[in-house]
Amino acid sequence: MTSKTPTLDRVHLPADMRGMSQEELRRLADELRQETIDAVSTTGGHLGAGLGVVELTVAIHHVFNTPADRVIWDVGHQCYPHKILTGRRDRIRTLRQGGGLSGFTKRAESAYDPFGAAHSSTSISAGLGMAVARDLAGGDNNVICVIGDGAMSAGMAYEAMNNAGALGSRLIVVLNDNDMSIAPPVGAMSAYLSRLLSGRSYMSLRQIAKALAGRFPDTLERTAKRAEEYARGLVTGGTLFEEFGFYYVGPIDGHNLDHLLPVLRNVRDADDGPILVHCVTQKGKGYPPAEEAADKYHGVSRFDVITGAQAKSTSNRPSYTNVFAEALIQEAEADDKVVAVTAAMPSGTGLNKFQKRFPERCFDVGIAEQHAVTFAAGLASEGFKPVAAIYSTFLQRAYDQVVHDVAIQSLPVRFAIDRAGLVGADGPTHAGSFDIAYLATLPGFVVMAAADEAELKHMTATAIAIDDRPSAFRYPRGEGLGVTMPERGEVLELGKGRVLREGSKVAILSFGARLGESLKAADELASRGFSTTVADARFCKPLDEDLVRRLAANHEVLITIEEGAVGGFASHVLQFLAVNGLLDHGLKIRPLCLPDRFIDQDKPQTMYDIAGLNAPQIVDAALAALDIAADRRPASA
Repeated sequence: MTSKTPTLDRVHLPADMRGMSQEELRRLADELRQETIDAVSTTGGHLGAGLGVVELTVAIHHVFNTPADRVIWDVGHQCYPHKILTGRRDRIRTLRQGGGLSGFTKRAESAYDPFGAAHSSTSISAGLGMAVARDLAGGDNNVICVIGDGAMSAGMAYEAMNNAGALGSRLIVVLNDNDMSIAPPVGAMSAYLSRLLSGRSYMSLRQIAKALAGRFPDTLERTAKRAEEYARGLVTGGTLFEEFGFYYVGPIDGHNLDHLLPVLRNVRDADDGPILVHCVTQKGKGYPPAEEAADKYHGVSRFDVITGAQAKSTSNRPSYTNVFAEALIQEAEADDKVVAVTAAMPSGTGLNKFQKRFPERCFDVGIAEQHAVTFAAGLASEGFKPVAAIYSTFLQRAYDQVVHDVAIQSLPVRFAIDRAGLVGADGPTHAGSFDIAYLATLPGFVVMAAADEAELKHMTATAIAIDDRPSAFRYPRGEGLGVTMPERGEVLELGKGRVLREGSKVAILSFGARLGESLKAADELASRGFSTTVADARFCKPLDEDLVRRLAANHEVLITIEEGAVGGFASHVLQFLAVNGLLDHGLKIRPLCLPDRFIDQDKPQTMYDIAGLNAPQIVDAALAALDIAADRRPASA
């Protein structure tokens, strides 16, 4: 049987493509695109971004001597074609699966992944560090950072560029502009100019001109320099990057190897200084469904390659994200001071629905979480009710702003924290593991966690009602439990939990979405003869001290459970018990939380088994505390 990918079949590592002709490279790119589409149709994952950089991936690995030359893919959404070309094709259909390839670049996975990336805008900083390390060690390899125009909206990218321009180390930044947000349309003239400007002759001529200008009086030197840069800016659009100290080349067509290859060769052979190559690409290139709906094909579930139809969930249970969005819309309909802020994640957070209903009251600030938090603080300071909807793992990027600009000033910013806990296929880089600890440690903060979708609706209403201090409510990725939903959220009494089941031997105090597993564990313990109380704390801060005191006084074992790291909810419970002398009377307390390690991607159920936070592990913890072997079933207790 004839292979559908004869050229790609010859490439096991990038060295295999370095002797290929331009025509062979074009065929390789076509086959690589089809292989990427076919693989992602099987596994799900990030599709559009990878399809947009197929030719760029081929060109980089053909021109540069990877892995000695370091290539850093910012965010990592676009790295699937890179993985196929760097010895991982045989595992590409394990992407984002348990024991399989990561959906992002990962140092432990391959020498061709010199830096792990899953959060955006880190590539230039990391690349500059590598370039300076090379210079200090006397090396001569290249460092190439590939960053998208969306990631370029983050302040960190500009901080890195500013530093790179000042240091002057040899560094290549490829700006992958797939939104046409910076560049005019590209064509033959632009490609010709880019090739000319990136060549040694022009670059040398420019250095000579600068040296000559340096011999003129200061006024003439400044005038000559400004005229030269202004002229180049008019032709190429690179004035901004020149101001940062980068030599700008572009824009060029990122899908045309005739344009890409000579420019990359020129910048590879440049003598010194940072260079920015501006490539214009199309997200989803070569696959019509992805070209026509780039937002829907950024992250996809498994899909039919022929039709593009994605696999749909058959569950009737609403997602937590949609419940939050609908609850927030209800609150905004009743109060025109309610506004929403997102950091480039309107769809992921559900705020696209809010934006459609209230376009003038929804603000997408780009990939700029630090700015998002302080922007929300500014809104709050003027009497508005901002809700900053940010994934737990992304809010980490703005912690100083949460402390300095929100908490210290006691401004009523409401944080809706999506993707709390373990998140499945996206793995440890996107797990919401630390927000309980890093928020509940702040004086005055209200910290809530939704046990189910109805509780999320109540907590959305509660956060809107808190007008004298900051608050946060966390909720997991995925679908709710299917509980009966209220017509509208009710404002909860601050610092008050609820008891769902009364018992006398074991108490399980759940904070967050492990409540369902806690109830299952209680059923199992009851079947073994152990009367079990199940309570939903609702609040980590303020803590329901009366509830904790009662559970501690009336039970032999108290188990706390949370989808967060050490230092979170259990720490607050233990602090209260210790300070009030409630640990002095034989109470056996067992805190269950995420283990002190990062858990690789897998099915969420499996990940929570590994973490020890599912019903069987809760039962085991209770029996161990009672000093009873798990396989023994007493007649009564």
